[in-house]
Amino acid sequence: MDMTLTPEQEELRSTVRRFTREVVRPVSQHHDETKTFPYDVVKQMGELGLFGLPFPEEYGGMGGDYFTLCIALEELAKVDQSVAMTLEAGCSLGTMPVHLFGTEEQKQEWLPRLTSGEILGAFGLTEPEAGSDAGGTKTTAVLEDGMWRINGSKQFITNSGTDITGLVTVTAVTGVRDGGKKEISAIMIPTPTEGFTAEPAYNKVGWNASDTHPLSMDDVMVPEENLLGERGRGYAQFLRILDEGRIAIAAVATGAAQGCVDESVQYARERKSMGQPIGKYQAIEFKLARMEARAWTARQAYYAAAAKMLSGKPFKKEASIAKMIASEAAMDNARDATQIHGGYGFMNEYVVARHYRDSKILEIGEGTTEVQLMLIARQLGL
Repeated sequence: MDMTLTPEQEELRSTVRRFTREVVRPVSQHHDETKTFPYDVVKQMGELGLFGLPFPEEYGGMGGDYFTLCIALEELAKVDQSVAMTLEAGCSLGTMPVHLFGTEEQKQEWLPRLTSGEILGAFGLTEPEAGSDAGGTKTTAVLEDGMWRINGSKQFITNSGTDITGLVTVTAVTGVRDGGKKEISAIMIPTPTEGFTAEPAYNKVGWNASDTHPLSMDDVMVPEENLLGERGRGYAQFLRILDEGRIAIAAVATGAAQGCVDESVQYARERKSMGQPIGKYQAIEFKLARMEARAWTARQAYYAAAAKMLSGKPFKKEASIAKMIASEAAMDNARDATQIHGGYGFMNEYVVARHYRDSKILEIGEGTTEVQLMLIARQLGL
C-alpha cells in the first residue's frame, strides 16, 4: 500500500504545521496552566476550514475525507493535544453523527454551523455505569405529545460546556424490546435547552485546555423530529462513530508520539554534558531511535486503518490495532522524552511535560486498551 501523501495532502499538512507553530504553540502553555478553553485558536481553526475537512462542500465542508482530518490532527497534537482533541471531538463525535445518520432537514439545519466552527457539537454516550456496556444506559427519553422528555446524566463529555457548544447528541433508552432488552436511540439536544445542564468542568490531570463536563438532563423537552437516525439504532450508530473515531484518536496519539521525538531531538542537540551535546551519547541515541520507531509504526497503523475504512471494507480490527499501538507509543515516548529532558522534563512549561500528563488518557478514552484487545480478539474469532 502506498503511504505517500498527495500534493494536496502535503499542502494541508504544511498549512496546519505552520498554524500550529504560529498560532497554537505561543498560547498553549497559558491555556494549560489556566485551564481555559482557547476560543481564539478554535475560531481561527474554523476560519481555516479544519472543522469542515471531512464533510461535503454542499454543507459548508471542505470536501475532504476522514484521512484528511487525521493529517491535521497529527500535526496539532505534536504541540497541543487539547487543541487536537477539540477538533477530533468536534468533527468525529459532534458532527459526524448528523452527517451519517441525519435527515436532509437535520443536515441543512446543523451541518453548516458545525463545519464552519461557528458552533461545536458533542457526543453523549458515557454514563457512570455505561460506556461500552449498552445495557447500563440509564438515561431515558419518553415520547409525549410529539416531544421527547429526557432524564438522566452523562459523564466525560468533550466540547459539551463551551460558550459555542450548540448541539449535544445523547443516547437514551426509548423503550423495551421483546425479551426485556433496552431500546436505545440517539436524540439531538440543542443548547441551551431548559433542563439541560453542563455541570462544572472536571479537574483533570491533562488535556487542561480541552472542555470536558458531566451533563445532567432534568425533564429536557425536545421535538420528536430530533431523533437522529432510526429509533432503537442509537447505540449501533454510536458504535460506528467510535470505530471511526479510534482512527482519529490514533492520529492524535501519533502526533503526540512524534512531538516527543521532535522536542527531544532538538533538546539533545542543544543540551551539553561533559563537553558535548547529549545526543552524541549512545544511551540517548538509542532512546531516540526507539521513540522514532514507535511514532513511525503508529503512523503506518492509522494510515492503513484509514485506507481500509475509505475503501469501504471492514476496518474494526485495524482501527483497534491503530488506536492501541498509537496510544501506547504516545505514552512510552512521553516517558522517554521526559527522561531525556531530565529535570526540565518535569517543568510544565516544556511541551514534553504536557505530553507526559496528556498522553495517559489516550490509552483510556474512546475505548481502553483492554477494550481494543477484546475487539481484536473477537475479530480473530475468539
